[in-house]
Amino acid sequence: MSDAARFVGDIPTHYDRSLGPVIFEDYAADIARRVAESAATDVLETAAGTGIVRRKLRDALGPQARLTATDLNEPMLKVAKSKFGSGEQVTFRPADATALPFDDGAFDAIVCQFGLMFFPDKDLAHREARRLLRPSGRYFFSVWDSPRYNPFPRLGLKVIERFFPGDPPQFLAFSCAEIDPIKESLLGAGFTDITVSVQSRVKDVANPVDFAKGLVFGSPLFEQLRERGGVCAETIVEALAKRLTEELGQNPMRLPMQAILYEARAA
Repeated sequence: MSDAARFVGDIPTHYDRSLGPVIFEDYAADIARRVAESAATDVLETAAGTGIVRRKLRDALGPQARLTATDLNEPMLKVAKSKFGSGEQVTFRPADATALPFDDGAFDAIVCQFGLMFFPDKDLAHREARRLLRPSGRYFFSVWDSPRYNPFPRLGLKVIERFFPGDPPQFLAFSCAEIDPIKESLLGAGFTDITVSVQSRVKDVANPVDFAKGLVFGSPLFEQLRERGGVCAETIVEALAKRLTEELGQNPMRLPMQAILYEARAA
């Protein structure tokens, strides 16, 4: 995973509280439902973050299911662990999604929500997923579609460019909109029966300022801003909240989102 995707310090707490309910939880419920319909019993989640998908998976799967969550950022897993009781059969382990410390064929489903965009070698991540899946095991992952359909990163980048016209931080440029290269990568890694679904949603956001704070303080953008200096992060939050509500309204703000979900079977 690239340095741009490091979630350290207080970033995981802001991420979970301010971004999770707005842009992650609905997609997490959908992917958990799909995994449950596959009748998986040994499930690995990579780039698991603060446990948003993991909590939905635990609720959707039967008590016999064994769940393993990995993330490169230990502070994210610390927040995730707080969401589970000791008897819920969930294991947490720091790990890189492109070099996972598990035996071949250890799982019958692998899940990765909005993590693939940050992997420096996506082909390797897919090959690693195939290695860990049993024959006919299922691979579920999602990515953000183009900024054209996702105003929160698009407007965020525009606001940041006003403050750093020569060298704007690029964390919010995280879309992964080209479908064919990902399909080819999956085929090359040994997957078949690939299905792709584009999922659009509109979320009512009661507190745009809190959401803007999540985008700044709840992502590696905060570290990028701090490294550059010269502009207070709260100033970015204020400008971003203003720009969001100018385009999307308020009371509530209506936030469009669009993700691309992939499902594939291990050949």
